[in-house]
Amino acid sequence: MLGNFDQTATPTANAAEWIKDTNEASFMADVVEASQQVPVIVDFWAPWCGPCKTLGPALEAAVTAAKGKVRMVKINVDENQALAGQMRVQSIPTVYAFHEGRPVDAFQGALAPSEIKAFVDKLAAQADDGGLEAALEEADAMLAEGAATDAAEVFAAILGEEPENAAALGGLARAHIAIGTLDQAEALLANAPAAIAKAPELDAARAQLELARQASEAGPVEELRTALEAEPDSHQLRFDLANALHASGDVEGAIDLLLDLFRRDREWNDAAAKAQLFTIFDALQPTDPLAQKGRRRLSSMIFA
Repeated sequence: MLGNFDQTATPTANAAEWIKDTNEASFMADVVEASQQVPVIVDFWAPWCGPCKTLGPALEAAVTAAKGKVRMVKINVDENQALAGQMRVQSIPTVYAFHEGRPVDAFQGALAPSEIKAFVDKLAAQADDGGLEAALEEADAMLAEGAATDAAEVFAAILGEEPENAAALGGLARAHIAIGTLDQAEALLANAPAAIAKAPELDAARAQLELARQASEAGPVEELRTALEAEPDSHQLRFDLANALHASGDVEGAIDLLLDLFRRDREWNDAAAKAQLFTIFDALQPTDPLAQKGRRRLSSMIFA
């Protein structure tokens, strides 16, 4: 079991130290070097800029709410024209985000409050998380290696520190699916905090849960294969064989059969082939080659 994570720890700096004015002489220290420790937002503004008068305070409020996980520097372009030119600031307000010494995000013009919050929250997530990210990677590796029980303990420890961590909750549900405690996985997903209930990590776990329940009802692969050879026009047998192949671990074979079924009759059984394909794709990692290739093949059929 992991020890406690220092997720709540924040710098001792007060709000005045989280937000400051800077200039060309101090840019390296206040932005580039400082961003090695915590993300830094750089707000290029001018006293005569109307939108700047709205955006600046809104950014400051969001940075203050982040409690030290993000810092902000303000640069008056009238007084730092050379620096503005180096940063290719063509209009104001222009906002850059630096992390680990380099720009990682930017936008121009005023944003809605929700967009400002999302921008700052995204940066805050890149700040030192007290070891949570490393623990997530460790738990994912355990799960991939078949150590589902150990992975579940790590995911649970992370949730103890951060109850709304979607990756940890999705991971814990996946661990229960791997262990075979499907009802516990379903309960975890059903009672997810509202803030993360629709997170991609949870959607992926739901898809895996649905496939796991189907697997318990899948027929023998060879019997279904023989039956399909005898009745090659049977959509139901082709669908059942695809499910059995997936349950046996042959994901690619399942995708191929379902794509073939969709090609033969895309509307069969309320478009069951397409729905099953999407369930399989959702259960895979977005970068999985099988998911990427399968989605492309399905799209080419849909829009043919």
